[in-house]
Amino acid sequence: MRRFLVILVVLVTIAAGVFEWAAAVWDAPGLPAREGGETVMLIAPHTRAHDVAAMLEEKGAIKSGLMFELDLRLKGLASQIKAGEYAIPSGASLAQISEILISGKSIQHKLTAAEGLTSDMIWKLVQADPVLVGDAGPAPAEGTLLPETYLFTRGETRAGMLAKMARAQGAFLAVHWASRSPGLPFPSMKEAVILASIVEKETALPEERRHIASVFLNRLRIGMALQTDPTIIYGLTKGYPLGHGIRQSELQSDTPYNTYRITGLPPGPICNPGKDAIAAVLDPEKTDDLYFVANGKGGHVFSASIADHARNVAVLRNLERQANHEVQDSGRVGAPEIGVPDTTLPALPVHKTKRRAHR
Repeated sequence: MRRFLVILVVLVTIAAGVFEWAAAVWDAPGLPAREGGETVMLIAPHTRAHDVAAMLEEKGAIKSGLMFELDLRLKGLASQIKAGEYAIPSGASLAQISEILISGKSIQHKLTAAEGLTSDMIWKLVQADPVLVGDAGPAPAEGTLLPETYLFTRGETRAGMLAKMARAQGAFLAVHWASRSPGLPFPSMKEAVILASIVEKETALPEERRHIASVFLNRLRIGMALQTDPTIIYGLTKGYPLGHGIRQSELQSDTPYNTYRITGLPPGPICNPGKDAIAAVLDPEKTDDLYFVANGKGGHVFSASIADHARNVAVLRNLERQANHEVQDSGRVGAPEIGVPDTTLPALPVHKTKRRAHR
């Protein structure tokens, strides 16, 4: 009996020592990553704890997969590991690794769709993304996606990403449509998006968008043609660059998007407008302005009368001439970088010119 008690005490002592050692190992700093500051691993659905531990050992994140598996089972954690793509920090302890795998916080990948891209351009970005899976399907209708940076985990589908962008636009539109300014000259959210797509392409300055929106809205109210160059380009190339300044013949092009020849809005959006452009159209500044023209500094100057507009155009032309002289004097080749389009085109009547003289 005494011998049995001695053996039992020894076994208990050993077990306590093993438990204490295992606890220390569990919380001790782990191995450095073989490359960079982390080890990336992908756990497929229904992967067993034994296989996860083996993968960690193979990648050099832990010393012993068997010990890690044993610890997981002793702590009742083996069944809690979730599928996903994980980044194991260099030097992570077994405890930290288990916490990462159990939390399900997979690596977040990013896809950015910039404001002003067409649906075809965004579709190509999604289709080309190396992390998304599956086919993107057909390109969505123009102007139905919300440009933004989207986070996603490995395994998400391309079609699902496009659907997410469409839902995001719908949700944003619904909120801002409900609180829109009274008296807007269009009855539907679709028309709001059409005008927002034009505003998006007309300026890169967020602080100008509500003012530019007011100009187009004022024109719509009095039945005045919008005369906006981006619609010309869309009618000719579906939004892809022309490769040259707009020509006189292109201003006369017979497309439904030629806002020099039609009054009112074109039949559809010309790009996917961002949040700021949509908000600007639904809550524009209150102005009487009907014209705007480039100011030579990346922005625009606005006017309510054709006489004031003509004076603003004259200022712009003078800036262009000065810039051209500076280019010639310096011997540089190319157009002056003053934020205005090619001025080698034939001059158009003031009331007909948008990007070159009208705005």
